[in-house]
Amino acid sequence: MPAWSGVRVVRHSDRRRRARRRRVLWGGAEALVTVGVLLMLLVVHQLWWTNREARRGAERQVEALEREWGHGGLGAGDADPAPAGSGSPTGSGPTAAPASTPDPSESRAPRRSYTPVSLPGRSQAYAVLTIPRLGLRVPVAEGVSKADVLNKGYVGHYRGTGQPGQAGNFALAGHRNTHGEPFRYLPRLRRGDDIEVETRTATYTYDVDQILPQTSATDSGVVRPVPRSLVRPSYGYDSPGYYITLTTCTPEFTSRYRMVVWGKLVSMRPR
Repeated sequence: MPAWSGVRVVRHSDRRRRARRRRVLWGGAEALVTVGVLLMLLVVHQLWWTNREARRGAERQVEALEREWGHGGLGAGDADPAPAGSGSPTGSGPTAAPASTPDPSESRAPRRSYTPVSLPGRSQAYAVLTIPRLGLRVPVAEGVSKADVLNKGYVGHYRGTGQPGQAGNFALAGHRNTHGEPFRYLPRLRRGDDIEVETRTATYTYDVDQILPQTSATDSGVVRPVPRSLVRPSYGYDSPGYYITLTTCTPEFTSRYRMVVWGKLVSMRPR
């Protein structure tokens, strides 16, 4: 038997195959690392950068409104809006009743006159929402467009619903996660908590009255002049009044359902 018969012969083709496998494995590992880094950067952008930029922009807008109001300026973005058609967010429905004739059974708000002026322009900030329990102070803009309003860290007013201090329903929407996430901690609200809305002419205070933890994203009943859930009819109201509605997505990091907070007007303080 030849002396070399027990020695394994390694052919060049075997070496080439192993080299190719190593290159494929190494390339796959590099691709996975690259994808992981990109995903991490995306998460950082969404959860940190968009919040940082939106909050800074919202804070600057609040400061700008306060400066104009303090100097008595009457800009398109800081005027009390005229009474809007108070129906669904599409604007259908009857015109809201004058704020000087409230239903005494529905609100403790004092009788008062209301002088309408022109509506703010599309996506224009015209009020400031303050919720002391949440440490929240953000601008309110007309419309609920993500690009033009919500992604700026603002709270958006559903077009066609009432305005601050009016009879009917002043309905708002805000992000719960990313882009300033002004309504992230909305579940912390409790009945009786204050919600304040400041305009150029007055500050309106609402008290939290009902909380609907979850409903369909298409539940338009929650923003009607007399708000009542169409999905969960045990939540809502039966009589006209002076309401505010806050809506946001739920659960966190999803947009499948909506959470709703309702409040009733309890006072109005002229500026």
